[in-house]
Amino acid sequence: MEIKKTPRADLERDKSLSLLMGLVIALAVVFVGFEWGEREIEVATDDGTSKVIEEEEIDITRQDEPPPPPPEPEVIKAPEVIEIVEDNVKVDDVQILSSEDDASQAQTSTYVAPVVEEEEEEDENFVFVTVEHMPEFPGGEAALLKWIAEHINYPTIAAENGIQGRVSCNFVVNTDGSVSDVQVTKAFDPNLDREAIRVLKMLPKFKPGQQRGKPVRVKYSVPVRFKLQQ
Repeated sequence: MEIKKTPRADLERDKSLSLLMGLVIALAVVFVGFEWGEREIEVATDDGTSKVIEEEEIDITRQDEPPPPPPEPEVIKAPEVIEIVEDNVKVDDVQILSSEDDASQAQTSTYVAPVVEEEEEEDENFVFVTVEHMPEFPGGEAALLKWIAEHINYPTIAAENGIQGRVSCNFVVNTDGSVSDVQVTKAFDPNLDREAIRVLKMLPKFKPGQQRGKPVRVKYSVPVRFKLQQ
């Protein structure tokens, strides 16, 4: 006769599931034990005996990097004390020299070349208009006009036609006092102009003009008057 078993009476059916659940529970218990338990560390001492130190778990925290130090404040030097003086107080002049001035002064102070005054060479033929001492006729200006009037020969044609007036002339008084380069600067009549030039060329020597103590050539102006006697 065959023995019949029902599926409910089969004990091998849930064996693998029970084994798996048991392993899971055991691992969970071990894990919790490691997390919450205390570990013992054995430390060797000098006397050869061992000592058990209980080490508590320390939470590891992240330390933030310290902020950089603030910049050092700029040091401002205090201004020098300035002494205030009254307006009527006389202050000595102070010459301030820069570094460049000091260098240039040191170079120039090493050797100073002597100053040689060069006299200007004057051209002997140069004619001055005004000088320190103008030429002088012997006896002065009045004597010059008198001498001219005494030596004029009134042109006949001009006298017959009643021509009279003044002719402006100039000439050069040389370094020896002689007269040269006689010219008419303001003409009046050709006959009178020629007579004026003739008379002035006959003038005696002047006292020559001087510039810086030396005789020089000077231009001299004089009017020659022609007047008929009534």
